[in-house]
Amino acid sequence: MLFNITKNCLIAEEALFCKSCLSKASGLMFSKRKNLVFVFDKEVKESLHMFFVFYPIDVLFLDKDKRVVEIKRNFKPFKFYFPKNKAQYIIELAKDYQVNYSVGDELRF
Repeated sequence: MLFNITKNCLIAEEALFCKSCLSKASGLMFSKRKNLVFVFDKEVKESLHMFFVFYPIDVLFLDKDKRVVEIKRNFKPFKFYFPKNKAQYIIELAKDYQVNYSVGDELRF
């Protein structure tokens, strides 16, 4: 479950956690709509790609305290994104979720 503490609202009921190198590398490729949480050992600038993902997503970049430091909305298939900020958690959300989240929000999962 992904919950926005700041706005007191549910973002997603289900999410898969990606901790291994293989799960991080494959991500959403060739999958149906789902939500992923990438977990890193420390804050990093991790570039993203949408190769073989056939639907747009929103991406939330969270610091070590699980605060949103950057948002990439409507990340489209077959594109690259290079974040401006370091993040320890990266959340990829299927666009089915029209939840309001903002930079500075604190999340819980």
